[in-house]
Amino acid sequence: MLATTAGMRPGEIFGLKWKNIEPDSINIEQRLYRGKIDSPKTGRRMVALSKRLQETVAQWRDQSGYPGPEEWVFPSENRKTPLAKDNCWHRMIKPKLRKINLDWVNFQVMRRTHASLMRELDVDPKIVADQLGHSVDVNLNVYTKTAIGLRKKALDTMESAVLAA
Repeated sequence: MLATTAGMRPGEIFGLKWKNIEPDSINIEQRLYRGKIDSPKTGRRMVALSKRLQETVAQWRDQSGYPGPEEWVFPSENRKTPLAKDNCWHRMIKPKLRKINLDWVNFQVMRRTHASLMRELDVDPKIVADQLGHSVDVNLNVYTKTAIGLRKKALDTMESAVLAA
């Protein structure tokens, strides 16, 4: 949900500590990249959380035994280090995707899905870019894919305008 609903990068997700989570947002202050903690790819930012995602995060906190602020949101088995992205992907996420014939999906697809769905909903591109940590140009030209139905609707609108002239 953090990747698709909130549009977060995997390194941002696995680099989260509980101190980064506010009631309605997440402060991106670090990332986990190739097993090391470093600065976020596009700098620090705030990521908004939907109501449902807020509830899911609260449930995860409850299940985690109300961890302290310096603890990892997604800890490894020893709880001293963050969970490795690839381990989580191969052990927990990919098997579930395989069951529904979506085993071709990856974190990049999740972020692009976020950007594309937001575009289909006519969300201001600046809002989406800020949520993803991109410029508007990168958001629209790299991440957003336009659905064929929307393209057809645009062509029908153009065609009607031309025929009416």
